Amino acid sequence: MRIIAELPHPDFKISILNMNNKFIVKIEQGTLEQSYKIPEMDLTDGVNSVFEVLDEEFLKAVAARFTEMRKDFKNAYFRYNY
Repeated sequence: MRIIAELPHPDFKISILNMNNKFIVKIEQGTLEQSYKIPEMDLTDGVNSVFEVLDEEFLKAVAARFTEMRKDFKNAYFRYNY
């Protein structure tokens, strides 16, 4: 697995990796991580197509998902510790 690109974003760390004929989009925020695997053969323009997939609407959904993930983990953590 190798990192082929990193995209700047004010709220996330976005890395694009390549492994086994797939692009892996890894998006991190603090201790949380989301990843998406895209087969190379599904994209017409290689890694440039990955950049197109990561549009503003998608990144807003990612941000909302991070909020839900953080809430879910916090609730689980407090059930465990209290």
